[in-house]
Amino acid sequence: MVTAFIPLNSLVNEHLKMLSVSDSLSQVTLNLAAEDIRTVSQQQHEQANTLTTKLNILFVVNGALLTSLSISRLIYVPSIFSLVEVLGFLVNFILLINAFLPRQVIISPNLEDNKFLERYLALSPEEYQLQMMANFVEIYKANKIRIDDISQSLIYAAYTTLTIAISIMINILFTYFIAVFTV
Repeated sequence: MVTAFIPLNSLVNEHLKMLSVSDSLSQVTLNLAAEDIRTVSQQQHEQANTLTTKLNILFVVNGALLTSLSISRLIYVPSIFSLVEVLGFLVNFILLINAFLPRQVIISPNLEDNKFLERYLALSPEEYQLQMMANFVEIYKANKIRIDDISQSLIYAAYTTLTIAISIMINILFTYFIAVFTV
């Protein structure tokens, strides 16, 4: 877990300097923006959970394919199909493990940091909300990169699984097709 204090965007700082007491930010606008950011963060969290479910499904499917090959003993018969299947499983499990490996999750503010109180409580309520929004935007961007990496690995793993399944089907058809015509 990585925590960070993200400095306010220069545009936000300029906007704050331009505000006078009578032109202060609308609290309603700040609250709406904060709610929107929370909604987007929640959707990102749900997307990460969906990817974890897909990862688990792909692990189970690959285990089932490997088990069916072992039971049918087709993987032990030397052929181009067996080579493709073994290499496919190797690549696929590497992709799945890559998607499974933990990645750094960014969280801000760091509540374990003693300077948290000094930094954040010294801000006005509007500055605090703007700072938290800036933090959420940066956290979203960093976590999106992590989610995109996992998603890309899972897409490649799904295509590899499809290739393995097609190879197994062709291997079965070829093996039994040849067996029928040789008898």
